[in-house]
Amino acid sequence: MFDIADEVLARLRAGTPIAIATVVGVQGSAPRAPGASLAVDANGAVIGSISGGCVEGAASEACSAVLDGGAARIERFGISDDAAMSVGLMCGGVLDVLVRDISTDAASRRALEDAEIGRAASLGTIVAGPAALVGRTIDSSDDAGDAAAMDAEFARAGIGTIGAARLRSVVRGAAASGRTGPVTIECDGAEVVLFVETALPPPRMLVFGATDFAGALAVAATHIGYRVTVCDPREAFATTERFPQAAEVVVGWPDEYLASTTVDARTVVCVLSHDERFDVPLLECALGLPVAFVGAMGSRRTTDRRRAALADRGLAPAVLDRLHAPIGLDIGASSPEETAVSILAEIIASRTGASGAQLTNAVGPIHATDPPAGPLSG
Repeated sequence: MFDIADEVLARLRAGTPIAIATVVGVQGSAPRAPGASLAVDANGAVIGSISGGCVEGAASEACSAVLDGGAARIERFGISDDAAMSVGLMCGGVLDVLVRDISTDAASRRALEDAEIGRAASLGTIVAGPAALVGRTIDSSDDAGDAAAMDAEFARAGIGTIGAARLRSVVRGAAASGRTGPVTIECDGAEVVLFVETALPPPRMLVFGATDFAGALAVAATHIGYRVTVCDPREAFATTERFPQAAEVVVGWPDEYLASTTVDARTVVCVLSHDERFDVPLLECALGLPVAFVGAMGSRRTTDRRRAALADRGLAPAVLDRLHAPIGLDIGASSPEETAVSILAEIIASRTGASGAQLTNAVGPIHATDPPAGPLSG
C-alpha cells in the first residue's frame, strides 16, 4: 500500500473511510508485483492499481463491500477461477488480493506516515492462520498499548504472546531489507502466514556534470523514484533554476563531494561531465564505494582513455568491470531526453539482472515472479 501512501493518508486525515486491496500473492505472469495496492474510499473514488486494468473493477467492488461492513478477506483472480475471464485477467497469472478496511487501523496509519516522511517503514498483515487473526496488522513501532492488545488477541486465538512477539520481530527486521512478500511462521504449533510490506527511503542518484543531459536525467529519474543530486564545480551552471527537478544541487569538486556524502547499496552514480580533470578521480572514488551502479558518458575513445588512466592508478580489471561506459542501452538515443531513457533502462536492467533485449525475441514469462527490491520497493 506504500505506493499510494500520500493519497490514502489524505483520506484518513479527512476522516473518510477507505479500504485497500493489496496483491499478496502471484502465480505465473502478472502485471504487478506483491505489494501493489488499489484503494476505494467511502465516496467511491479509486486510487492506484493492482493489475494494470485487468481486475480493477472486481477489486473495487470487493473494497466497497468491506467498507459496507464486510470482514477482511482474500480474493483470488486468475485463470484457475470460473470468473477469471469475466474480470479480464488475460495475462495467464493468478493474483491473491487481501481486501481490508484500514479506516481505524492504527498500525497501517503509523506505517504510512513513516513512509510519507521518507523513513523506512514496514507493515505485516496476517493472511493465513487462525480465522480470527486474518487481516490483523502489525507495524514496527514500539507502541506498548498496541503490543499488549495484540498479545491478548493472539492468546484468545490460541497462539500466545510468544507468537505475537515473533511476528513483531519479523516486521521490524523487514524494515531494513526493503523486501515485500509472504513469510510463514510457526507460532505455538499454529502456522501463520504474514504478508510483509516495506518501504525504504528513496535511493539516491548522484549526477555529476551540470549539462542538458543531466537535466533530462534528473527529471526522468525523479519520476521513477530516485532522489537526485546534481553536482558540478561551476557555480554558474550548478543552479536550482537549471535543475528544478533535482532534490539537491551542489557546487563542489566532484570526487571530494562523493567522498564526503552518504551512499549505500542502492545509490547510482552517473558521470556526465566529459572532463578528465573531474572524471578520472571521480570514477576512481566511485568504483571504490559499495554503490549499485557507476556509469560514465563518453565516446568509445574517451571511454578507452579513462579506463587506461584508471588502470594506471592501480584499479584492477575486476574493479574496472563495474564501470558502465559508455553509459546507457543502445536504443538509438540522441536528444537529452532520449538519452535519459537509455541511461535509466540500463540502470533498471542492471538492478534486476535483465538482459535489456527486446521482449519480442525473449522466452519465458514477461513479469519476474520474484523481482529484486528496487527504488520504489514497497
